Amino acid sequence: MITLSRALDIVCSHPLQTASEAIPLNECHLRVLAEDVSSDLDIPPFDKSAMDGFACRREDLTADLEVTEEIPAGKIPSGTIGKNQCARIMTGSMLPPGADCVIKLEDTATLPGGSIRFIASYTTDNICLKGEDVRKGDIVLNKGSLLKAPHLAVLASTGHVLPRVYRQPRICVLSTGDEIVEPDVTPAAAQIRNSNAGQLIAQAAAMGLKACYAGIAADEAHELKKKIEFALQDCELLLLTGGVSAGDYDLVPLILQQMGFDIHFHKIAVQPGNPTLFAGSQNKRVFGLPGNPVSAFVQFEYLVKPMLYASMGHHYRALIQPMPFGNTFRRRNAGRTALIPVITAEGKAWPVEYHGSAHIHAYVHATGIVELETGKTSIETGETVDVRFL
Repeated sequence: MITLSRALDIVCSHPLQTASEAIPLNECHLRVLAEDVSSDLDIPPFDKSAMDGFACRREDLTADLEVTEEIPAGKIPSGTIGKNQCARIMTGSMLPPGADCVIKLEDTATLPGGSIRFIASYTTDNICLKGEDVRKGDIVLNKGSLLKAPHLAVLASTGHVLPRVYRQPRICVLSTGDEIVEPDVTPAAAQIRNSNAGQLIAQAAAMGLKACYAGIAADEAHELKKKIEFALQDCELLLLTGGVSAGDYDLVPLILQQMGFDIHFHKIAVQPGNPTLFAGSQNKRVFGLPGNPVSAFVQFEYLVKPMLYASMGHHYRALIQPMPFGNTFRRRNAGRTALIPVITAEGKAWPVEYHGSAHIHAYVHATGIVELETGKTSIETGETVDVRFL
């Protein structure tokens, strides 16, 4: 049995090998850059006004200023600003030659005849200088960047309409267990509905990934092997739920070994998620996740997600923030690291009501997870804990 941190090291050291592809910019949300991106121009591309007002020379601010032209956004100024002159200018418009200052519209008074006078005591320049944000040739995004909305704006502003990104791994979800029925079925005695498949597909979707669903396999070796082989034909990562603990009907480890997979680990010193399995063969990977929905959920967050990002060239770091604990938490068995669902409020982390690895309702309210390390039996009120945000 290995530690959770060791399990993370192992999965991230066995990523899938993915090629790159050039795709349209509007399809790039949550994809990972496969190359550095540089700017094809200065940003801003010209000196421009930071606000609506009048472009003028600072040395003339004590004089009445003749308005020589109006410069809306997108228009090239027609003249140069000379002594005691100014131009009406809009936010984002190109600064006319000769001007070194833009005075706010509200800091001026209009005089008879149309001239204006500066009526404030001081003004900043209110100019965005050419290239002050980015110089032509600067690297604006690095290889391995996870592309979110601001990244797409940067790509658009630098003319990268077909950025090269890593291909997304193909994922399949397969549930196992004679007791499992689909959500649209009313369970008979000793049966439960399959909550894991939809949950895992949604977790993949939150990463921008599509996962197919291969159904439910019974606890029978021949059928289970057939289902696993079928699922692996069209996917590179198979997420199995159930069939990985130590019971007589937990057949997954043996079947994977028969199929030529190396079992990298099968037990983690963590609760929930102890019987989590990870296996690999060539460019195929299999996670055997426990059947209880909380175990499947948290082990996706802790292990599957980082491995998927590593496969796409991105080093994933969960958002972790130290916070004081709101309520004392105690446990009897300290033989494994405990993952405790919490909600954050009033600047503190509060444990939510949680009955164990089948109690997925607790995670409807939870905003994060706190780890209680092996050997430790309690977290005291006010103790600083690291909250891993979900």
